[in-house]
Amino acid sequence: MVRKLIRQMLVAQTFSALTVSLCLLIDSVIIGRFLGVDSIAAYQLANPILLFIGAIGSMLAAGVQVACSKSLGRGSQEETNAGYSSSVALTLGISLPFMLVVLLFSGPIATVMGAGSAGTLFNETKAYLNGFVIGAPASMGALILVPFMQMGGQNGLLVAAVLGMTVADIGLDLLNVLVFHGGMFGMGLASSLSYYIALVVGCIYFLSKKCMFRFSGRLVTRKKIAELFKSGVPAVFNMASSVILIFLLNSMLMGTGGSGAVAAYSVLNTIGNSACCITTGIGGVALTLVGILYNEEDRSGLEDVMKQLFKDSVILGLGVGILLVVLAPVFVRLFIPEAGAVQSMAILGLRIYAAGLIPCCLICALRSAYQVTDKETLTEALSLVSGAVFPALVAFILSRFMGTTGIWYFFVIGQLLTLLVLGLYIYQKTKTMPWKNGAYLLLKDELIVPKENVYEADIHTLQEMANVVQEAEAFCADHGGSSRIGKRIALCIEEMASNIILHGFVKDNKPHHMSVRVLSKPDGWILRFRDDCTAFDPVHYIPREGKDALGIRLTLAMAQEAQYIYSLNLNNLTLKLPLDKTE
Repeated sequence: MVRKLIRQMLVAQTFSALTVSLCLLIDSVIIGRFLGVDSIAAYQLANPILLFIGAIGSMLAAGVQVACSKSLGRGSQEETNAGYSSSVALTLGISLPFMLVVLLFSGPIATVMGAGSAGTLFNETKAYLNGFVIGAPASMGALILVPFMQMGGQNGLLVAAVLGMTVADIGLDLLNVLVFHGGMFGMGLASSLSYYIALVVGCIYFLSKKCMFRFSGRLVTRKKIAELFKSGVPAVFNMASSVILIFLLNSMLMGTGGSGAVAAYSVLNTIGNSACCITTGIGGVALTLVGILYNEEDRSGLEDVMKQLFKDSVILGLGVGILLVVLAPVFVRLFIPEAGAVQSMAILGLRIYAAGLIPCCLICALRSAYQVTDKETLTEALSLVSGAVFPALVAFILSRFMGTTGIWYFFVIGQLLTLLVLGLYIYQKTKTMPWKNGAYLLLKDELIVPKENVYEADIHTLQEMANVVQEAEAFCADHGGSSRIGKRIALCIEEMASNIILHGFVKDNKPHHMSVRVLSKPDGWILRFRDDCTAFDPVHYIPREGKDALGIRLTLAMAQEAQYIYSLNLNNLTLKLPLDKTE
């Protein structure tokens, strides 16, 4: 079940990141080929303003993934709705004023960005800003809603929304330059409309009855807004590291190879950003799943997820890396068609860059895991070290011996050095090799239930259920539970599991999976049921009559607390049983 879930989420997250980067790449190619040098210069001058709203959206999206994955793991639907409501309110509260300010002051803003105060470059920059900023609410909203769509299990709809945005952007760009001749305003407007199309497709889920999130003004609080911003801070460190690295490498390349080397690096960076969609996908999946499992105190689940992400990191990093090495000349010629020194430098740089994708994916998985397990300082340090410090240091040292060629090793050696230092840090903290017993997670024992206090089992049939009932009762006895509490736990498993098998498994004649988890804690016993059947909330929607209704009511009556949440296309039911007074 874990492997299937990760693959579904990874495809949607990676495809989303790839498509957005491809949209930016296509926009720049169409502007350069159809509208001329002044237009592409105007596009570059306007970019910082465009990236600002994207940076805020990305930061809040990361905050959403961290905060809401934690509340989902705790089984708190109201807290999750508070994150949803606060993020929607923030999106409107930031993007709408931003749009109005840019529309009112696009001229002065264009001047500040270096376009002058008159002439073609000024007019083009101002026009593009006016066209693009109309879509600010949609572009920021689309970024914010992506993690909610994944948590809601809407991976197919997410892919449809992103695909619709891509097709619309390309089609509208071509209509603008070939039919309407709307210039740079039309190019900006085309991007805006494509973002609104993506938002409309996504809202098919958010406006439907099956949406697991509900907006409420009373849930928008300063505390939740502050949590979203705080949780998204590591994303700011990541962006800041990229900006610092670009600045430093540009300076080094000017010294070793002049403007030609800088141009080659610009191409490498553009193609590399598209290739790094796999690292974005790995990190995004880790943020959501690790956050949920950490707050469920599911250590074995955490290790299973991370091991699968490590495997996928190697597979994706190797596959995309080979693609870059083989097709490097083809990709580079899209930007530099003329053969020569600049083209050769870009091809060599891209091929060396490809070797760093595997370690980069591994670092992204670990960094995201640390972010949602309350290790903010380590997360921020990893962002700075892997994103700026080590790559810049490698480029500086090797450029002294190998010139421009040495600088191209910045990415691969920088990522490998980060993994090495992180491994040493983990060993120093745990006195264990990083890959043994989940040491790489750096989990504090008091925050996670020890493995010996957890019973876990998968159930596919009624016979397996019967075995699990007996094993769970024995587990309870072995951990100091009274005979009465053991029978209660056995009865809960029998009633809920049989109901899921008899109704959920046979409903659509598809293979299904269910897991049962029992935790022995000082203050009571925790039962967790998880299955991939059709959504069914036994806490609030109990059948009115029949054996099933009686069994569910009996189970809920024995529980001190009962929480149900449907996320990631999975039913998640958590029951807390108090300690027996005789224990």
